Amino acid sequence: MTMDQSATALPCGFLEREDVADALAAHDFGTVFRLAKDAIGISYSRIAAACDIKPERVGTLARGVGRIASFEKISLVADALRIPGHMVGLAPRDWELTPTEENAAPVRRIATTRHGDAVRRRKFFKLTAGAGLAVSLPDSACIAPHGQLSSGYPEYLRRRTARLRRMDDILGGGDTYRVYLGEYQATKRMLREVRCTDTTGKQLLSVLAEQAQQAGWAAFDNGNHADASSLYHESYQVATEAGDLSLAGNALAFLGYQKSGGTPKGGVEDASGACLIATPSAPLSVQALLRERLAWAYAVAGDATETERALDAAETALASADDSPPPDWAAWVDHDELSGWQTPTWQPERWRKLRASLTGSWISQPVWHRYVPGSASPQRSASSKPTRGSLR
Repeated sequence: MTMDQSATALPCGFLEREDVADALAAHDFGTVFRLAKDAIGISYSRIAAACDIKPERVGTLARGVGRIASFEKISLVADALRIPGHMVGLAPRDWELTPTEENAAPVRRIATTRHGDAVRRRKFFKLTAGAGLAVSLPDSACIAPHGQLSSGYPEYLRRRTARLRRMDDILGGGDTYRVYLGEYQATKRMLREVRCTDTTGKQLLSVLAEQAQQAGWAAFDNGNHADASSLYHESYQVATEAGDLSLAGNALAFLGYQKSGGTPKGGVEDASGACLIATPSAPLSVQALLRERLAWAYAVAGDATETERALDAAETALASADDSPPPDWAAWVDHDELSGWQTPTWQPERWRKLRASLTGSWISQPVWHRYVPGSASPQRSASSKPTRGSLR
């Protein structure tokens, strides 16, 4: 059924209303039902028939009693009322795309102001993170009949993981951890329950390793250091099994960063191991990322010479990179990122002061752990980034 054939499609003008958008972001469908009845005259019985809900249940929801929380039912309501997927935390629905182009832009866009859209995204993500709703569940439509996983599903999950990584732009680990963990757990469960080819299985393991790192960073950012360490170790093991040495190295680099706050020597060991594992076979963008993380570890350890050497290696790798797109988790490393270390003077004494300022206060100084080399979508200010001559 196409969008125009849906007798209960909510008009775009109605969906653009702020109270409607807020209710959808909160998965408060009862309020949406009530507003739709009052504003455009869609009866509860028509909504019930379209959404496969008992009429009395629709009325009860409209009075503010109960909620629709399951992934299947949220998807059904979105399709029946032609609510674009992004408004309720779902991927674009099939009917949003043109019939001839799978990756075409949605044909039904709901206009919002830049500020209003950001506020609603923040509200939605906080609610879904707290309630563990649809955003943390896989799309069952991507699973082929008889439990055979389609060969395209790992790439779908990787793109989904990249989209969710953008949550870091507006939310902290306390808001995102349960969402990222839910994605990781859903993929892990899928690996146990479905059949797939060896190639698809390894690709799915690679995605699982990336999701574990994403959840680990959110746990670390939220102060859950034991969970973070466990997820980083799991990511390393899974990435190694998948043969994805770049992600295996990234997992070690995350572990090294975590250790640097308390045991700088351990941080250097893990960061060095990350470079040995992933290079020289890794993409040059990944090599640059890992070398910059190694520079951070040496800087915290107070070793100015090795910090310089690691930075030079990162700059060389980045300068040699071609136009091939880097993995999404490594895309933040560019020439601007590395230039942040450059200043006219370079005094090792300043790094010793940096180390002293961090020792024993890693958790209590959030300005420092806001800068995480390799954070997928880092929220760091210029003042929090150490530079070659910033500490006097």
